[in-house]
Amino acid sequence: MITNRINKFLAAGLMSCAIGAALTSCADWDDHYDGADVAAGSDQTLWQQMLANPQLSDFREVLEQTKVFRMHKKTAVSYADLLSGGQAFTVVAPVNGTFNKDSLLRLVETNQGDSAVEAFFVKNHLSRTVSSLSQESKKMLMLNSKFVEMENHAIEGVSVSQANTHASNGVLHVVSNPLPYEYSLFESLCERPGLQLIGNALRQYNEDWFDGDASVSIGIVEGVPVYVDSVVHERNRILDYLGYLGSEDSTYWAVVPTEAGWRKAWQEAEQYFIYDAKVLKRDSLQHRGTTCALLEDAIFNMTDQKSTDDSLVSVHYNRVKPQFHVFYKPFAQGGILANATPIKCSNGMLYQTDEWAFRPEQTYFKPLWSEAEQEALITTFKTCAYKPQEAHGDSISEGRYLDIMPTDAAANWEMTFRVNNTLSGTYDICAIVLPKSVANQVNPDVKTNKFKATINYVDENGNAKTFDCGGKQFQNNPLKVDTIVLAEAFHFPTCNYGQNDIKASVRIQCSITARETSRYSREMLLDCIYLRPHTEKSEEQ
Repeated sequence: MITNRINKFLAAGLMSCAIGAALTSCADWDDHYDGADVAAGSDQTLWQQMLANPQLSDFREVLEQTKVFRMHKKTAVSYADLLSGGQAFTVVAPVNGTFNKDSLLRLVETNQGDSAVEAFFVKNHLSRTVSSLSQESKKMLMLNSKFVEMENHAIEGVSVSQANTHASNGVLHVVSNPLPYEYSLFESLCERPGLQLIGNALRQYNEDWFDGDASVSIGIVEGVPVYVDSVVHERNRILDYLGYLGSEDSTYWAVVPTEAGWRKAWQEAEQYFIYDAKVLKRDSLQHRGTTCALLEDAIFNMTDQKSTDDSLVSVHYNRVKPQFHVFYKPFAQGGILANATPIKCSNGMLYQTDEWAFRPEQTYFKPLWSEAEQEALITTFKTCAYKPQEAHGDSISEGRYLDIMPTDAAANWEMTFRVNNTLSGTYDICAIVLPKSVANQVNPDVKTNKFKATINYVDENGNAKTFDCGGKQFQNNPLKVDTIVLAEAFHFPTCNYGQNDIKASVRIQCSITARETSRYSREMLLDCIYLRPHTEKSEEQ
């Protein structure tokens, strides 16, 4: 019988994602099928050596019927043809009766099934590296990009009954069973029972990418390059952002929930990525935003970790903002891996949980800062001059602030600051105002500021809306760094995540009357506009 892992795959109807992940890219064609040095010792080809062994008739029949795919198209070339030629291979051949030949032959009758047999069975037993078995332990790269361990009298733990049969175009090893096929993390998400919803979300981003540099061109005809051999890579656009979970030469950990937990987390997260009706492809943007929200902190590159018992940093950890994308004591009670089931994959570990292991405010629903001193965030200003300044202090965001000064001593100024990457969620919208002692510690002005605020946003139809913060007049405490809540529990009906258009902003308006000039200060030291996620927990605090 074929190994349980591959037999389950071949019996299932959910093959498309794993096929795409396991197929060797067309760019590898030259690497696999160009000439290579082979061990001398026989004038017979690999195929002739296999014909001489009656115990390999089942394997030979599968090789004869399985066609080579190139650029996702079935060619007329079979793997029997390849092993009869001058191209060099190592063949690991399982003996008769150890796999379900009839099931494989039925699958190769269709293009989809043929590519699955090629990727999961045939390529799992062929290598372009000519490797002899010896006492020395070493790894061999198979045609499906999987690595297998060769040591003593076994390959990937399977005993070798006949080793190092040399041919004119490679070397043959006969094994007692098929080599086990171990899913990569990407394949596991696509194929493991209970995880296919995640795989379905990810494989929507599979695409072919034409590599002009690697392709063979005959020149330019009427201004257009013409290629006689086009090289096309298969890639997944979202894994370029999340992590290369299908790569066999990387090591990752991933923590994901089963179907019920994923569906529950998805339904919650997608409400934060509602784009207005004027945004092109808003449904696609919502899908991508939701997918990234649930996975961008669930994937860990193991080369970035210092001590996994102490903490894990996700692939998006940034030392500039060390408070994000880090999860302490992951295996302790309450940690993200505390109740997870570990599953070994070919390129790392998959940790499976019943529920999504995070809370929105730990991952995608984060605070937002519009630093006042970043002049690119200033969209409008009236009757004022401004100057970015530096200041030292733990409570001053980014160590800088904006000094806003009226151009007329009796004039009320106003400034508008854009806020980027807002989600369709509920925030406490704040302004952080600094005391004048930040600029003058000897003789600071201790007058308070007095101002109004307006929130600008768009509704579901993309129409501009404003909220005047209830018409309130705000005053800061001039003796401290003061976080002033302009609008508590303000809900943005639409998100502006990843968009360049200015659809969310905050306008600050000095509101001092002429008779109040002696009591209040029109000069303001503004640190930033700060959007704090409003949750039930923050309400309790």
